[in-house]
Amino acid sequence: MVIPGYDPDDIDERLEELLSEHEIDEYLTAEERARYDEGASLVDLLSGDDIRDLLDETSKTDD
Repeated sequence: MVIPGYDPDDIDERLEELLSEHEIDEYLTAEERARYDEGASLVDLLSGDDIRDLLDETSKTDD
């Protein structure tokens, strides 16, 4: 998923940080998890809604 104005690598790193706090398997199917374990980016695997929810959750806790 492309997010205009943001570096996908930065977003992917942030998502990995956030998902270490959550269960990654709640967000990825078994097939997506296998692709992730093989090196696929979370930006490519997660839905836009999941990415927004994860990033929005941290912006609320950062206040």
